[in-house]
Amino acid sequence: MGRTRLDGLICRQEHWKELTRERLEELQLRRLNELLAREKRRKGFYRDLPERLSSLKELRKLPFTTPSMLAEQGNRMLLLSQSEILRVISGETSGTSGQAKRVFYTERDLCHTVELFETGIGEMCGIGNRVLIDMPFSGEHGLGNLIERAVERTGALPLRGGGGSWKERICRIREGRPDCIIGFPVPLMGTARLYAHVYGRDDFPIRKALVSGDACPPGVLKCLEEEFSMTLFPHYGSREMALAGAITCPAHEGMHLRENHILAEIVDDAGNVLPDGEEGELVITTLDMEAMPLLRYRTGDRTRFLLEPCPCGGVTRRLDRVSRMAKDVFWMEELDDLLFPVKTLVDYRAAWDRDGLFLAARTLEGHGAEELEERIGWKYPGLSLQLEVSPCRLEEFPCYKGKRCVEKICHVFDMEGES
Repeated sequence: MGRTRLDGLICRQEHWKELTRERLEELQLRRLNELLAREKRRKGFYRDLPERLSSLKELRKLPFTTPSMLAEQGNRMLLLSQSEILRVISGETSGTSGQAKRVFYTERDLCHTVELFETGIGEMCGIGNRVLIDMPFSGEHGLGNLIERAVERTGALPLRGGGGSWKERICRIREGRPDCIIGFPVPLMGTARLYAHVYGRDDFPIRKALVSGDACPPGVLKCLEEEFSMTLFPHYGSREMALAGAITCPAHEGMHLRENHILAEIVDDAGNVLPDGEEGELVITTLDMEAMPLLRYRTGDRTRFLLEPCPCGGVTRRLDRVSRMAKDVFWMEELDDLLFPVKTLVDYRAAWDRDGLFLAARTLEGHGAEELEERIGWKYPGLSLQLEVSPCRLEEFPCYKGKRCVEKICHVFDMEGES
């Protein structure tokens, strides 16, 4: 087993011959202090913070940055002029303001993104491989385009996917014969099952998959591994860290974090830093972002640092599987884990209100209703369930274009204030 390629990338980026834990932490402290001094000098959003810290442990004394702050005051967090910005990603925040978060990147920021993408993809493929990129293509510096550049740098052949109907998805696989894929986990599960239903499982060519872009429920990943003999490489990233955060190595025991650019903490609900091994919310400080560095940003994602050294011998810390913080009665990842072991399930949409749970499921030939209902009843005894099961038609699109979520149905309140 080879060591994670991330160690080599960090050495090349920092012009080091060898990566050690001590050297990495010295770099993190130096970059943290450079960032604090830059905020003071540019009168940035964090200008009132100390200009220098004496140790990394002092970071926990600084205040958090929240998604609502980013949405409401993001322009104040930008440390460069608009003319130096190469790309902006805008999207709705989950905070109460409803404003869109806008995150800015320079060419250098995106170069680091492509380099990490290349490193993670290179653990899965190389010269001679055909890689289907089932991610959005939205222009020269969009996610799909950045991944395409990274695939080319590994020597593999990129094939453009980027969504479409179920028929379009399985036709790309049938015609392109990729042996690797990069995509969202649940649409990959549905596509694989439909493909096997139409053409037979033995004809399905994909053997390796880099899954990212949404939560990766372990039950879904297990189904992909067992039903289609896939080797999976989960990747973690978010727009706040320029889409690239942590990658899977050949040991497949956690995701190695790009610690020369990201300083990570795990905190409890009250904001206290937790010891390694304990699960909590991931907090990031983007040490080397040119356009919009963030200090102690609360991601809303839940994970932990793995305690044991990685079998690959890598130096960087590793994240365990990452999930979104549960905020409502029903949690999409929990439902995915519960329902996708039903082997006829292709996709579903979920919603809830005071009366119970509503599921609109698409299955192979409409089969599986009893098994789905049975599994829901086992997990949520006494729950009122409205289940609609229909055959998945090839001309249909997946139920969710982006991140999957359980929708909340809002009812009109009567004059007496009762719903």
